[in-house]
Amino acid sequence: MKRCPTCNQTFSEGWLSFCTQDGTTLIEDSPSRSEPPPTIMAPPPPVTNPNNPANWTVPLGGPGSGLYPERQPAYQQPQPLQAGWQPPPPPAYAAPKQALAVWSLICGIFSITFGWCCSIGLLSSVAAIVLGGISLTQIKNDPNHNTGKPLAIVGIVTAAAYLVVWVLILLLWGFGAMMGGLK
Repeated sequence: MKRCPTCNQTFSEGWLSFCTQDGTTLIEDSPSRSEPPPTIMAPPPPVTNPNNPANWTVPLGGPGSGLYPERQPAYQQPQPLQAGWQPPPPPAYAAPKQALAVWSLICGIFSITFGWCCSIGLLSSVAAIVLGGISLTQIKNDPNHNTGKPLAIVGIVTAAAYLVVWVLILLLWGFGAMMGGLK
């Protein structure tokens, strides 16, 4: 049984989909629980090509009346650059200076590893401390152009560790020699 929602007239014919009086879509008078109600979809809008001049609308005042903006072509030729204007140059980047810090690190590592041979580490450790101190001073005065603070610190620490161990060995050797001479 189908019913018109507008005029409430009922129809017993199952093949009818629209009311014969006003054309409204019929609905089931007693909806069945097993199937969902039908979905009616509107037809899709017609596809038009916006680039086709036949689809363009012209305002009542005509082209150039100011009622609607004028259509512009899809591609416009780029305007030539002015002759006097040039792009700004790239910023000048100064290479950071860290040579003294690197040499301080090299001398410090050399003194703690190979410096025990013939006590040559005494020279390289002093050089590492001096170079590291100069590098740290330069970094402190101009940190934008001078870098390598960790390298200078490691060079100074390794050189100082070598000197401390060398002085301890010298003191123990002297203490041992002094105790051996008291017999």
